[in-house]
Amino acid sequence: MSPDVPLLNDYKQDFFLKRFPQTVLGGPRLKLGYCAPPYIYVHQIVLFLVPWILGGIGTLLYQLGILEDYHTAALSGGLMLFTAFVIQFTSLYARNKSVTVERMLTTDILAEEDEHEFTGCAGAETIKFLIPGKKHTANTVFHSVLAGLLCGLGTWYLLPHRITLLYGSAGGTVLLFVFGWMTLCIGEYSLIVNTPTESATFQTQDAYEITPLLRPVYIFFFVSIDLAHRFMVNIPALEQMNQILHILFIFLPFFWAFGTLPPPDALFLWAMEQVLEFGLGGSSMSTHLRLLIMFIISAGTAVASYFIPSTVGVVLFMTGLGFLLSLNLSEMVLVFRHSVTRHRVGTKSNALSSGSEIRFTWREYLFYSVVLVLALLETGLLHHFASFSQTSKNSPQAVVGYTLMILFIILWILKEIQSIYIFGIFRNPFYPKDVQTVTLFLEKQTKLMKIGVVRRILINLVSPLAMIAFLSLDSSLQRLHSVSVSIGFTRAFRMVWQNTENALLETVIVSAVHLLISDTDLWWSRSLDTGIKLLLGLELQETSCHTAEARRVDEVFESAFEQEEYVKLCSINEHFGNVLTPCTVLPVKLYSDARNVLSGIIDSHDNLKEFKCDLVKVLVWILVQYCSRRPSMLENVHKTENKGKASLIILPALNTEPQTESPEDTDSLNSENLDDWSDDVFGEEPTIKKGKDEKDQLKVLPGINLPIPGSVESQNVESHSTNTEKSLYQAVALGYPAIDKGKQEAMAFIPLMEFSCSHSHLLSLPEEWMSNCLPDSKMKEMSSLFPEDWYQFILRQLKCFPSKENASNVVEEIAKDRVLKDFYVHAVMTCYFSLFGVDNMIPSPGHILRVYSGVLPWSLALDWLTEKPDLFQLALKAFRYTLKLMIDKASLGPIEDFKELINCLEEYESDWYIGLVSDEKWKEAVLQEKPYLFSLGYDPNMGVYTGRVLTLQELLIHVGKLNAEAVRGQWANLSWELLYATNDDEERYSIQAHPLLLRNLTIQAADPPLGYPIYSSKPLHIHLV
Repeated sequence: MSPDVPLLNDYKQDFFLKRFPQTVLGGPRLKLGYCAPPYIYVHQIVLFLVPWILGGIGTLLYQLGILEDYHTAALSGGLMLFTAFVIQFTSLYARNKSVTVERMLTTDILAEEDEHEFTGCAGAETIKFLIPGKKHTANTVFHSVLAGLLCGLGTWYLLPHRITLLYGSAGGTVLLFVFGWMTLCIGEYSLIVNTPTESATFQTQDAYEITPLLRPVYIFFFVSIDLAHRFMVNIPALEQMNQILHILFIFLPFFWAFGTLPPPDALFLWAMEQVLEFGLGGSSMSTHLRLLIMFIISAGTAVASYFIPSTVGVVLFMTGLGFLLSLNLSEMVLVFRHSVTRHRVGTKSNALSSGSEIRFTWREYLFYSVVLVLALLETGLLHHFASFSQTSKNSPQAVVGYTLMILFIILWILKEIQSIYIFGIFRNPFYPKDVQTVTLFLEKQTKLMKIGVVRRILINLVSPLAMIAFLSLDSSLQRLHSVSVSIGFTRAFRMVWQNTENALLETVIVSAVHLLISDTDLWWSRSLDTGIKLLLGLELQETSCHTAEARRVDEVFESAFEQEEYVKLCSINEHFGNVLTPCTVLPVKLYSDARNVLSGIIDSHDNLKEFKCDLVKVLVWILVQYCSRRPSMLENVHKTENKGKASLIILPALNTEPQTESPEDTDSLNSENLDDWSDDVFGEEPTIKKGKDEKDQLKVLPGINLPIPGSVESQNVESHSTNTEKSLYQAVALGYPAIDKGKQEAMAFIPLMEFSCSHSHLLSLPEEWMSNCLPDSKMKEMSSLFPEDWYQFILRQLKCFPSKENASNVVEEIAKDRVLKDFYVHAVMTCYFSLFGVDNMIPSPGHILRVYSGVLPWSLALDWLTEKPDLFQLALKAFRYTLKLMIDKASLGPIEDFKELINCLEEYESDWYIGLVSDEKWKEAVLQEKPYLFSLGYDPNMGVYTGRVLTLQELLIHVGKLNAEAVRGQWANLSWELLYATNDDEERYSIQAHPLLLRNLTIQAADPPLGYPIYSSKPLHIHLV
């Protein structure tokens, strides 16, 4: 950090010197920074003193004995109400006039930002500058009425005679009267004339005009104490409080200016939260709505307990609701709704859990139910049957109190043993010294983990039940219909579960005190553990400030966790004064990100040539694996054992054996015997007429008539199949795109084929993949590339057959099925042709990148492939697997045999996600903790192709805690600096590195828009059971 960096730069210093006096005085702008007409200052002074003048009239009449004090307050309030309406309507008139009359103003680029042009002492611009007015009409009336009430009560509050009665000093009366009216004028000016920018800011946008109420709210509070003292006499404590507040009243402007007192909206929420925590035993809520709901429920619990007539009923009611309210009810309701939805729609509701963190399980519900029943039984039985003796040392409650003291000491010892530092100063001798590897750390931390389990059981189960026993035996519960009992024990029974450690501490303190006194009504403690945490990710920008503080963070953790074995047992924390205190080390799964340049691999001619050969093999493996795992296939596995007939199949003419009829000779087909059909230009397949069901487009193949190419329907022929054979026989039409009847070209003959093995249909391709899109000559040319030996090897590795006894025989029969093989030849080579396009040449690196990204070249088979989403995704996956295989072979060496190749592909399938970083499945793979992720990319700056690999590994992460007050103080200063002083300089003082306070990192971690973390998680629910 540079020592020359000022707190505020020169420009902001001038700005601050103009804004701060305005805040102190409540709105008057007496320092403008430019030459303004004198009447601007005169108007502001007059408006500022108007309440004092009006209140002075009533004060004078009271001092002269003409009016009573309450008549004086009414007179001053009435005059101020009239004046406030006049001021507001004058502002409204000026705004309407300025909208009607438009003036052409010259722009001076050298003028001050807030410089105004005034045309006269009563001009519209002058009035708008002095009295900006209210945004909402309702506030115009409300603030005016409030101003009148404030002036009337303020006059009554500052009557000289009243002040003299309080202090008995004329000098003190004059001092409090003068400066008290200054405070009152400041509050009135900010309410009805012009509201200044407050240094205490809760919301960046004041949409409802709550800021003008800041000063009047606190003035009303001071006045209310005085009114209570007036009408409730003979209360010394109230009189002393009134005297103290009259003195503090004159210092209110400084409290407002320095941001000591919060705005009304923040004050209301803060007060509600404090009552919930201190008075009702709750905890902080993450949202305002949750705070309001929990406050209402908790307050209702205390009120309901007051009206329960039975002592046993009160104890059971407090115990049950205390336990339930300590749970995360919102998450439990979410889980319940999710369970109901899943029960209704089945497995489709699995998608619901992806957007929300569903963590509750039936085990947790069972555990909570058992604990609740045990707590209710214990409370009811002890309170009903145990005696309530007033002799504290011999009473059952005293015995439980001693037990709680011992339990507290044990828990404290177990807690300190698990920490790296005892009291934050002395290093724990039981904590592992050198923790650099996960395995070594877990071995050394085994004993500490066992201690942690014991402590968790004691704190989650034993301690709450022991404290419930102590509370149930308290004699104060015998006196019902007491406000202190209702509030105090409602809080106590809830704190037992809400914050067990704090509750145990205060119970131990009360137990010790209980040995001396015999009554405990109300306990006070603060619960800060809400069970909700927030993770922030800070940017990794390497700046000098980040480097300095990051180095200190490393030093703090290294000195704590990376000590040599010869270091003495109880060493001192070298960084005791730092805001960061090391806590522990946790093994966490993280992804390492490696980026490699693929030059010499992806552009190698030999690698690309081998890539084409490997692609065919990977396509065969992908399709066989897909067909063997299809749900429709698996459901029919056990239905084929008793089937002896083969399936009848229409097959494209892929064989090179001579046919009895030329494939081009298709004119002999009699079109009159075929069904009428027509082309649907908006559909994917021809539309079948004659009232046929569209779902019944695949029938048993007729004996004579064949369907028109492009159609997928055929007729039933009873002469060629029996009823028992229909389940095995299927007709599949592989055809070309439909062509107009009058202009039909020569089409390939589709011979009638059948599976030679009854089990072959278990690996049969989906019927929609069997349609033809390539000329027969092209298919014959490409079929020679099909690796039949690889295909046979893959089939022999499958394990999806009905019985293990004859599995080998079934495999051999399927492997010899030539019809099934020709199906795979057709599908594989069509996909192969689609991926490389028309030119069957060695692909370029650019072609590899485009296809890897899902952009296929044009070819005759492109539309055929893209119309089949499942097949398209499989072909794309095969292409990506092949690329990864090429990189691995170039890096690690060639593949020795088919077995090694299958192992490599199976590893890709199970442990890898190979795709694009922008894919949604990439995010899903990260969430599913895939061991490896790979992506191909291109760096246009360097002109090279890159490979990115994410590797999941378990690393040791240092965990520490920051001093809470230090963080709050820095964030409060940040709010003042950015919102009030508007000091957004990138090199401002507040973000300069401070290795002791870690100021730069702490400022960055603040909530946006003040802070700038690159990642901010949603609230994470931390389960303590």
